[in-house]
Amino acid sequence: MATEVLMPKLGLTMTEGTIEEWKFKEGDTVKAGDVLFSVATDKLTNDVECDTDGTLLKILLPEGETAECKSVIAWIGQPGEAVPGAEAAAPAAA
Repeated sequence: MATEVLMPKLGLTMTEGTIEEWKFKEGDTVKAGDVLFSVATDKLTNDVECDTDGTLLKILLPEGETAECKSVIAWIGQPGEAVPGAEAAAPAAA
């Protein structure tokens, strides 16, 4: 089953974050501990590590876009695995 990648909450006052850079592209293999993306807030920029092994199946939030903390921004799973709700989530992110 695919695993959600969430926008992290990096501080008590953080409500949203902006993707500065994805370190991998869709279809790439990732491992727990790999830096998956960089996120910018109003106070800092942090690298966020992957917490599971698998394939980056779908990026829902492109670079330069902003999302609320704890929202789904990508999916990691096995190659060819279906991404739950990808069809509904993609237009909402755009």
